[in-house]
Amino acid sequence: MKNLLIFLLFISSVSAYGQKQKKQDIAAIKAMCGCYDIRFNFAETFAPDKDYEFHENYASGALEYVFPITESKDKVVLQHLLVIGDTMIIKHWRQDWIYENTDFYSFDKESTWKFESKSAADVKGQWTQKVYQVDDSPRYEGTATWVHVDGRHYWESKTDAPLPRREFSTRKDYNVMTRVNRHEITDFGWVHEQDNDKVIRTEVEDVLLAQEKGWNSYTKTGGHKCDVAKKWWNKNQVYWADVRLVWGELFAQKETIAINMKVEDKIMFQRLFALEKEMIDAQPYSSDIAQSKIKKVILKHLKSDQMFTSLK
Repeated sequence: MKNLLIFLLFISSVSAYGQKQKKQDIAAIKAMCGCYDIRFNFAETFAPDKDYEFHENYASGALEYVFPITESKDKVVLQHLLVIGDTMIIKHWRQDWIYENTDFYSFDKESTWKFESKSAADVKGQWTQKVYQVDDSPRYEGTATWVHVDGRHYWESKTDAPLPRREFSTRKDYNVMTRVNRHEITDFGWVHEQDNDKVIRTEVEDVLLAQEKGWNSYTKTGGHKCDVAKKWWNKNQVYWADVRLVWGELFAQKETIAINMKVEDKIMFQRLFALEKEMIDAQPYSSDIAQSKIKKVILKHLKSDQMFTSLK
């Protein structure tokens, strides 16, 4: 009887610790929300080939609004909106945080993501960060445990990804970026730190071309600066909910996803952004019509060897 009581007390204490940890995790994820002045900084630091010509450092800035669009006990979805001037809004990237997620779309190369499933034991206590592009197509996914120690709150994972937008249209000398992403909550906001490998991937091997350091700082600023983004989202969110729903149907197939980003001289996000204006301007808004047209756009950009009959 004594041993049983000790066991029950142990189980209870483990459960309480897990619940406390999860609450801290969710608080850290939601701490990334707000109106931010952002600074992007990247510098190549190493190359194994002594004749490699290092590219110039990259630096830029932006004003961005980050906010939750979906929240449940095991999932928090954060949307990013770029604020340009006083009136222009650009839908930016999205990050889904999912607790103990086992389904992954791992980037391979050439705009192809392969589905893989991990065991529950492999992801116990972890949060997956699923990052999506501006049109809600996949980008990269990583899983790790949030760490709360010595007053610090951070999460770090390693995963493969496509080339970043800052290099996608200007470089052809590598085709995969292996990213170490580190998100840390700070007293001024948060930092997205990166240690990246620029990799040449073939069917045979991966070859390291160069390494870089990234430091993206999100500094909280006056919330009123992002009021225009809030108004924009209130008007346009119904369309992007339909876009996410259609992509969700595709992801549910749990098959390889291969995308032709550019078809007939148009990039997929250009078509989906144009469709957004068409559907929002058409009143009353119809989700059925919007989803049908969104499916046609996505199917147009899927590579021909894919069979996603449920979308047709």
